[in-house]
Amino acid sequence: MKASRRVRFVDVHGHRRAYVLTGHGPALLLHGVACDHTTWDRVIRPLSRDYTVIAPDLLGHGQSAKPRADYTLGGFANGMRDLLSLLEIERATIVGHSFGGGVAMQFAYQFPELTERLVLVAPGGLGPEVSPIIRAATLPGFEQVMGVLTLPGIRQVNTVGLRIAHAARLPGTRDIDEIATVYDSFRDPQTRAAAHHVLRAVVDRHGQVVTMTDRAYLTESMPLCVIWGAEDPIIPASQADTVAELAPGARVEIVEDSGHFPHRDHPEEFLRIVRDFLASTRPSAYDRERLRHLLRTGAQRPVRRARAGQRPVAPLTG
Repeated sequence: MKASRRVRFVDVHGHRRAYVLTGHGPALLLHGVACDHTTWDRVIRPLSRDYTVIAPDLLGHGQSAKPRADYTLGGFANGMRDLLSLLEIERATIVGHSFGGGVAMQFAYQFPELTERLVLVAPGGLGPEVSPIIRAATLPGFEQVMGVLTLPGIRQVNTVGLRIAHAARLPGTRDIDEIATVYDSFRDPQTRAAAHHVLRAVVDRHGQVVTMTDRAYLTESMPLCVIWGAEDPIIPASQADTVAELAPGARVEIVEDSGHFPHRDHPEEFLRIVRDFLASTRPSAYDRERLRHLLRTGAQRPVRRARAGQRPVAPLTG
C-alpha cells in the first residue's frame, strides 16, 4: 500500500475523521493525542519507508470533528477499530503517546485480534502523578478561563512569552514549546471543550484516576515497548519502574535529555528503539484459549494495588 503524506478525511458514524496514510509494508498506527497527527512529523517519513503508517487525529483533536460525544478510552478505541476497518487494514502495531497510550492499551484489550504489538510513549495509568497544568485543566471553569486567556492579543503575548522562555532554556521550561502549541489551539471553543471532557475522564484535581496495574499481566501475550523521556515534566519517568515490575517481559527505554515528547526531542533515537523493537519481536498471535488461561491464572496472582488516588478500570488502560 502506498499513499502520499497528506491529510485525508473519512466519515465515521457521521463525524469527520482526519488522518495521514503513507508508506508500505506492515501497518503501524500512531495516535495523535493532546496535539494531533503533527506531533509525529519527525518520525512519520522515516517509518513510512518500511511500514504503512496511519496517523489519525482522534475525535476532538486536530482536524477531526469535535462534537459533543463519547470521549472515553473505550470510545476512542472503538473509533480506531472502525477507522482501520474502513481502511481495510486487518492488524497493526499500535503506538500511543501520553493519553494515547491509554487508548492504545484499551484498543489492545478490546481488540487483541487486531493488535500485533504495543509501543507506549510516556503513557498515563502507572501512577497518580501528573503535571499541575493537566490537573488544572480538569477543574470547573477551565473552558471559561481559557476562553479569556486565548482572546486575541492576550493569546499572542502569552504564546510568544512561552516560546521565548523555551528558547532561553529557562528552568522548568522543558516541553513548554509543545504546551504553547496546545494553548494556542484552545482559541477554538470546541477544541478546549473536547480537551476538558477527555481529561476529566482520566484525571482529577488529585492526579490520574485510572490505572493499568490490575491487568498488566495480560501483556504477557503482547510484545510491549515503553519509551520515556528522562526529564518528562508532565508524567514523571520514574513511573517506568512500574512497567518493569508489572510486565517483566516489556522493553523499557529511557531517553536522556528528553521531556514528554521523546519522538520530537530525539527522533533518531526514538526511531532506533522502535525499529529494533519491531525487528526483534514477532507479532502477537491472538489465541482465545491463551487469553482465558491468562485471565484464570492472573486472577489468582498477587495484584499490585493502585496507589492512593487511582481506581482500577475494567479495561487495561495506559
